[in-house]
Amino acid sequence: MVIYESLTGNTRKAAGLVAGALESAGWAATVCNVTHVDMQSLAAADLVVVGSWTDGFIFVGQRPGRAGRLKSLPVMYGKKCVVFCTYAIDPGQTLEKLSGILRARGADVLGGYAIRRDRMTRDVREFVNRTLDVVTPA
Repeated sequence: MVIYESLTGNTRKAAGLVAGALESAGWAATVCNVTHVDMQSLAAADLVVVGSWTDGFIFVGQRPGRAGRLKSLPVMYGKKCVVFCTYAIDPGQTLEKLSGILRARGADVLGGYAIRRDRMTRDVREFVNRTLDVVTPA
């Protein structure tokens, strides 16, 4: 399952690319906006991917965009999770803060990746490859 918070559409696009790459690797993927989470898909998910845009000033105060919405996500006890953020110049501490939000919701956060909006296709491919290395049994 891929859940995203998007302001301008970049993170929504990245979420769709992540889902497509997971499907190409043989995983089923459902994509949902953070405000319309498919609870049945979440309950059935083996892996939850959560993405957000980077909010804040150019080089200071970066954080997940609309963090209040992310903090309202359903509880995910026992769910494996990876996170990503989209950014233009510097993601700062966005991934760490996003990971903290998901841990507070009970998720087992396995890692994350910052996706630069002008390298989206390449960065999504790298993120999914790293994710599959972590979650696919050897």
